[in-house]
Amino acid sequence: MSDLTPWGRNRTAPVPRGNDENNPFLALQREMNRVFDSFLRGSPVASTLAPLGWTATGPHVEVSETEQEVRVVAELPGLEEKDLAVTLHDGVLILSGEKKAESSGAVYSERWHGQFQRSLQLGPDVDPDKVAASFRNGVLTVTVAKRPEAQRQVKRIPISG
Repeated sequence: MSDLTPWGRNRTAPVPRGNDENNPFLALQREMNRVFDSFLRGSPVASTLAPLGWTATGPHVEVSETEQEVRVVAELPGLEEKDLAVTLHDGVLILSGEKKAESSGAVYSERWHGQFQRSLQLGPDVDPDKVAASFRNGVLTVTVAKRPEAQRQVKRIPISG
């Protein structure tokens, strides 16, 4: 894959020259990046391309689970609490929001802005009435308790040798 890009060997993109607003090639590049990002979002292909520098525009998340709860931590740098929406419906946690563009008159920028949405299947064992979310320093933490009957269903199975 890296041989297909002119900057694949040293992994750095060339810095274009000229005015960003009047350059049709930069506009095309941005649009193609957006199309590929939306295509790769949630795809198994995305994880194989991540080492090559390809990432989806959705937030990076970490999901952990105990017998009592499921915890989702999402990195959302540059966003504020008012820019986010968190919903839980039928065991699916949806993180969505928008990062506003900050124009600083840059000649070239790889900074991302725009809308995003990330859906995570937490399963039927989570309790929609016991959800808590906190947002601090660009990190969103959502904790969803499991239903009591789901906690009782967890059974440790001994392994014989």
